[in-house]
Amino acid sequence: MSVMSSELASRRPDAAEEGDRRALQLLVVDDDASQRTLISLAAKQAGHAVTVVASCAEAIREIGHKRFDCVTLDLMLEDGDGTEVLKAIADSRFAGSVIVISGMDAARRIAARLYARSLGIDLQSLPKPVDLAALRIFLANLGKTALGLPVVHTWGGVAAESVAAKHRS
Repeated sequence: MSVMSSELASRRPDAAEEGDRRALQLLVVDDDASQRTLISLAAKQAGHAVTVVASCAEAIREIGHKRFDCVTLDLMLEDGDGTEVLKAIADSRFAGSVIVISGMDAARRIAARLYARSLGIDLQSLPKPVDLAALRIFLANLGKTALGLPVVHTWGGVAAESVAAKHRS
């Protein structure tokens, strides 16, 4: 373990101590090495277990052999289209969430969301380069939902629901 990763591990409270989350099983599908690294590091620092693949074929193989809570998916991969992975996800009766993280334009991400919906898949999307704060919030909320707890969006330590409630009054 590197000095930096051991420092991060010592600063992060153990998930069991926190009592309000569990480690998610996350599959990162992206052929861009820097994006794979950013996404997987953010997820690992949040205490999640991460499997990383760079192609449609690898993603489809992993989905067929292992259960995941969440898949982050690039739409444009070297060996095919991310929609092939969406089809494999649907065929595997995947019950988790999918986050499309793609450099494709908004229209293409919307088309992927509609396709995923037609397959019964819950899909969110983020543009590339990935906004790590948005990804961390999504994963934190997904971890809460996995435990049956209410979703609480936070930004900079401020609970968004309490701020919104004040403005509604």
